[in-house]
Amino acid sequence: MQVISQSFSVPYHYKAYFTRDVFSTSNTLLQDLLGNAAGKKVYVVIDSNVHKNHPKLVEQIKAYFELIQGHTLCKEILIVPGGEQAKTEAIWLKKILEATHQFSIDRHSYIIAIGGGAVLDMVGFASSIAHRGIRHIRIPTTVLAQNDSGIGVKNSFNYFNKKNYLGTFAPPYAVINDAAFLTTLDKRDWRGGIAEAIKVALIKDAAFFHFIEDNATLLNDRNAEVMHQLIFTCAQMHMDHIASGDPFEMGSSRPLDFGHWAAHKIEQLTDYQIRHGEAVAIGIALDSTYSFLLQMITEDDWKRIIYLLKKLGFSIFIDELLMSHQQTLAVIHGLQEFREHLGGKLTIMLLAQIGQGVEVNTMQEEKIVEAIHLLRKSSI
Repeated sequence: MQVISQSFSVPYHYKAYFTRDVFSTSNTLLQDLLGNAAGKKVYVVIDSNVHKNHPKLVEQIKAYFELIQGHTLCKEILIVPGGEQAKTEAIWLKKILEATHQFSIDRHSYIIAIGGGAVLDMVGFASSIAHRGIRHIRIPTTVLAQNDSGIGVKNSFNYFNKKNYLGTFAPPYAVINDAAFLTTLDKRDWRGGIAEAIKVALIKDAAFFHFIEDNATLLNDRNAEVMHQLIFTCAQMHMDHIASGDPFEMGSSRPLDFGHWAAHKIEQLTDYQIRHGEAVAIGIALDSTYSFLLQMITEDDWKRIIYLLKKLGFSIFIDELLMSHQQTLAVIHGLQEFREHLGGKLTIMLLAQIGQGVEVNTMQEEKIVEAIHLLRKSSI
């Protein structure tokens, strides 16, 4: 037997920028990122919700690129549906791949995605599989995308009626968080991203959780300064986590998915009428309640978590949690799907206390059911 063995590492480096009015002709951030090399092409994809709320955006983008020497903005700017539709209907993925062929977009060109997390997921997936990887710039436009999903290294597409069944790990070329896009968010999308901040605070940083508690009223009042601090802190913690452990999820641990095993199933059970951040809030409430019932956290800590979620306007219970499937609760099937998605042994993040997560490899179905009933009672 003959064997040739080789090992190598590939460094990844990208930055998340915080700015305002990125396509203002006086803002040179994007121009500086693209560099001065001639012949680069830029293809832009926009979330339909962003297009609706910013009707002059396409003209602003075209005017911006008229001032940039050496870069060609592709004639077509693609508008795709916002939300899970973008990463569920294959036509939009196909349109981006067809554009890379039609416009001869190569690996030294750029695909820019402007939108919420689902659109960023889909466009990032298309960018990563065309030519084995085209430079991708994310411009997240929701709180959730700016502080969590748009910051990370994952790209995905829903398939087989399962969330994120297809996907890649491919870091973006850069992330640009533009605060101007947050001003037009509806109440649900403004609130939704706060759930991801609560998630990371609960498992990593008690002081951050206290900050969210102390500023819940200001967040409800859409205070821009407080929201910026929340987004920046959450994004920093998310990126620190990526660099510190297992960014491509080769193991069984997925700590940043606290509350997500149920959240992904809740989205599916409601046909995505419950948005991701809303589902995460319910998942956080469920896993926090489960932790309390196992006496892993105190009753006072559990009450603080539930109170904060409710104060911010989140629902902590929906009827679908008690939907039955094959003589058991449908949501419990989310545990198996969660394990299958990553592989290996089931690994779920629970709470040891506010600010400290702990991983477990089993969950007791009867305690999950008890937690669901306690949530229903607590939601009244």
